[in-house]
Amino acid sequence: MKQTLLIFSFFLLCSCNYFETKKIEAETFYEDEVKTIDWGDVDAYPLFSGCNDITEKAESADCFFKTLSSSIYNNLEAKNLVTLKNVNQEIRLKVTVFDTKEMEVATITMDSITRAEFPLLESWLRESVSSLQVDVPALKRGVPVTTVFELPLVFRTES
Repeated sequence: MKQTLLIFSFFLLCSCNYFETKKIEAETFYEDEVKTIDWGDVDAYPLFSGCNDITEKAESADCFFKTLSSSIYNNLEAKNLVTLKNVNQEIRLKVTVFDTKEMEVATITMDSITRAEFPLLESWLRESVSSLQVDVPALKRGVPVTTVFELPLVFRTES
């Protein structure tokens, strides 16, 4: 009986190791968590005042880009641009939306002919974007983040 009790006690003490929880260090947990985050995508796109009711990510992105491009087109249309040539070019804007809700144009890529024909076009584009402000910046895990978007604009005139 003593041997059985001794063997049972031995197995009981050894089995406690199986119930032991391992302590995870905060730094290790943080490193593992950072690896799982997709840093190339945001959880929620920036929102203008007309887009606040949209909850779907794809629809809010569409609303953001449509609102931004229509605002730029409206500002350019107000300039009453006149040209001697037909222009049909794609202009690419890299727009930065800061976590403070402000916006600015980081870079503008356009054809040299368009740049020569409309020397003030670049400053007009920068002015029209910087005059805008989003209601809510982009969010990543509930935290406002600075984001950069590339916006293609078709610039077309008729002489």
